[in-house]
Amino acid sequence: MENWIPFSHQEYDQIWDRIYRDFKFKPSTSIFPSFQVPHPFITYDISDYLRDSIDLDTYDDLEEQALDAFKEITSVDEYILALDWQHESYWVNPRLEFEKDEFGEWTIPIFPNGDYYFFIQKNFKWGYLGHPWEKSITIFGEELINAFDEHKPRMFSKILRQS
Repeated sequence: MENWIPFSHQEYDQIWDRIYRDFKFKPSTSIFPSFQVPHPFITYDISDYLRDSIDLDTYDDLEEQALDAFKEITSVDEYILALDWQHESYWVNPRLEFEKDEFGEWTIPIFPNGDYYFFIQKNFKWGYLGHPWEKSITIFGEELINAFDEHKPRMFSKILRQS
C-alpha cells in the first residue's frame, strides 16, 4: 500500500471548500482564531517551541505521539486527510511509513512552522489543526482528544482555550 497519495484536483477543491465553509476558515497572520471547530476541542499554545534553541527531540516526540494517537482511532486500512494550505494535500495512512524529507520532516509536517497544517478524519469527525501565526495546535473531536490524552506530547503543556 502507498502513503502520501496526492488529492485529485476535484478532491482538493471539495475538501478545502468544506474547510472554509464548515470551519469558517479565514486565514490570517494577526486575527485569531482563524477557524471555528466543532465541540469539544482543545487548543494548545506552542509558542515556546518556535524558537531556535529548542531540543529537536521535542519535535520527534510530537510526531511519535501524534502517530500513536491517529493509529489508536483509525482502522488498519483507513486514510486521513493531510492538508497544507495552498499547497498539495494528501491521503495518508497512519500505519504506513511516514517518509521524511531532506529537512527531516514529513511530507506535510505535524508542527506548524510556516503554514497551516491539518490532519483530519475523512468525514470530519475529528482533526488536528496547526496554526503557525497563532502558534497553536487545535485538536477537535472527543476520540482524538482522548487519544492525545493517552499519547500526550511534551509540547502540549499550555492550554490556550478549550470547550
